[in-house]
Amino acid sequence: MWWPCEWEAFGVAYQPSSSAAGSSLPPLSRPQLAEARRVRAVELFEEGASNAEIARAVGVCAESVRRWRRVWEQDGAPGLRRRSATGRPPKLDDAQVERVRAALEQGAQAHGFEADLWPWSESAPSWRRQRGWRCRGRRCGGC
Repeated sequence: MWWPCEWEAFGVAYQPSSSAAGSSLPPLSRPQLAEARRVRAVELFEEGASNAEIARAVGVCAESVRRWRRVWEQDGAPGLRRRSATGRPPKLDDAQVERVRAALEQGAQAHGFEADLWPWSESAPSWRRQRGWRCRGRRCGGC
């Protein structure tokens, strides 16, 4: 096994659903839950369980288990580990995302608009100015 303590390697206890009663730990994020499923599948591979049994046990379709088994047979358990995200890094940090989320939850009227709708053509320029972003095209309404 490539993790020393099964689910504890994720920093939280394995919680397959939010109905786990009495737990003081936060639920797993989607990537953590997906990796936890693959970890459990590897354990079941090593025990000799069938693809159908594993699919039922971890709550995925049999095709996913077949794909995981092929990777496991070729690359071993490390082949099924979660990889870091690829692509362009996000423009907003976590604090900025939370500020945007809070503003959206307050609604447009709380920010001076007549209706509780966000008029993008009016709000986009101010959002961009506040964050120092510049428009690179004509699609945004003339920021």
